[in-house]
Amino acid sequence: MNTATSPGKEITKARFTEDRYLITLIFVTSLFMFWGIAITMGDVLNKHFQTVLSLTKTQSAFVQFAIFGAYGVMGIPAGLFMKRFGYKNGVLFGLSLFAGGSFLFVPAAAAASFPFFGIALFILGCGISTLETVAHPFVASLGDQRTSDMRINFAQAFNALGTIIGPWMGSHFLFGNHVEGSTDLTSVKMLYIVIGTVIATIAVLFSFVKVPALIDPHVAVANPDAANVDTHPEKGLFAHKHFKWAVVAQFFNVAAQAGTWAFFINYGHEKMGFTDAVASKWMILFFVLMLTGRFVGTFLMRYIAPPRLLAIFAACNIVMCLLISQSWGWPSFIALLMLNFFFSIMFPTIFSLGLKNLGAHTQQASSFISMGVVGGALFPFLMGAVAEHDVASAYYLPIICYFVIFLFGFKFYKVR
Repeated sequence: MNTATSPGKEITKARFTEDRYLITLIFVTSLFMFWGIAITMGDVLNKHFQTVLSLTKTQSAFVQFAIFGAYGVMGIPAGLFMKRFGYKNGVLFGLSLFAGGSFLFVPAAAAASFPFFGIALFILGCGISTLETVAHPFVASLGDQRTSDMRINFAQAFNALGTIIGPWMGSHFLFGNHVEGSTDLTSVKMLYIVIGTVIATIAVLFSFVKVPALIDPHVAVANPDAANVDTHPEKGLFAHKHFKWAVVAQFFNVAAQAGTWAFFINYGHEKMGFTDAVASKWMILFFVLMLTGRFVGTFLMRYIAPPRLLAIFAACNIVMCLLISQSWGWPSFIALLMLNFFFSIMFPTIFSLGLKNLGAHTQQASSFISMGVVGGALFPFLMGAVAEHDVASAYYLPIICYFVIFLFGFKFYKVR
């Protein structure tokens, strides 16, 4: 391993990860993709349930409420479970809930009961909430702290890939052979049997993986350059203002995300005249742009400080929301597509900035920032209520969210 010398000490060049962690890193990184599939599948279900179960937009928003509401319930318990039983058991617990919720779609479809679907979605949401709470610090611990941000962004790229696969699968299974006026839910049942089987298989395989002993890089301070050192160890977690603002920013970030994604297909159908199947295919491009934005944003961070780039992208999305709300045909629809491009860096950047210099508080902080995702449970109801009258006007509401994110990136990210 190469070394570089600085005044008074020799600093080892940080590697992306170590060979002994490689298999574990592959498995944990795959989790980011799977919960990306599950979350965006909910957006396709939202529109499908409107059609098959004759729900209003406000009622169908319960899909997002069930999934994202689980984050508010499971954030702290998942963190405590991870602290007590370790990262590997935390992953297995999350995968078990994920698979169990998926298999519950079978009796829910047989009963054609939306409340039953809500229970299945909530249990599934508890699973992905647990995985998300555990996976971020787990990935960070699989190597040197100086490269933990790189590992998290690498893993998040696979999350973006999952958000592309989700709408494609939803379009193929749910809209591909749907007959207008049909109330058959067989396609939903078969889709979630496949998902549940895959997740259960991943859980069984991961149970055989031997995870090497980890030294939490957020706590280890033998090399201050390699560790996330709490510069004010006398402070409690909530005395760190940048952490509290990160929780608030993440709440509004995921609120905007959930509302924007939930009514994308409605916008394409009502404002552009697309069929549901065509609109869901445009949603694939929507998420390709998010993946593109993540790579572009990571490149730009070499030249622009992450908080400043976060503020710039938030300001761009305020402009996009204004354009979308005008119903100007293709210019507005292109702005809707670009909304996801500028959204791309927000979740991982807010997460990373919120964990800076928290030392031994980092795992607990991860739980609270993950709980901020509960914003995605509430906001779709507000947008749905407005969308009942005009889906384009509903896109005025995320402007509030992006303004809060702008403030965090412009000023309140600073470690004090």
